[in-house]
Amino acid sequence: MPEIDPQAELERLRSSIDNIDASLMYMLAERFRCTQQVGELKAKHQMPPADLAREARQTARLKELAADAHLDPVFAEKWFNFVVAEVIHHHTRIAEQGVPEA
Repeated sequence: MPEIDPQAELERLRSSIDNIDASLMYMLAERFRCTQQVGELKAKHQMPPADLAREARQTARLKELAADAHLDPVFAEKWFNFVVAEVIHHHTRIAEQGVPEA
């Protein structure tokens, strides 16, 4: 079996990582487009920016998915908490600014 060139293997792996990172950014952007619409809907109907029951269900769901994917569930929860904090910040800002009529 021929020996693998470590530098070439490193470049191949890093290229895969770069592609995955790009995909994650586009998926995260799509997620925030959806949460923007949720924030506008909540503001229009005077609903609170946070939904603690939904967050708890999502945390449990994502921790289970992480475990199934062999990803640390604690890391998944930290990531989700970070994203939710940003979403709530956006929802609060939308509520304060008001939603323009369509």
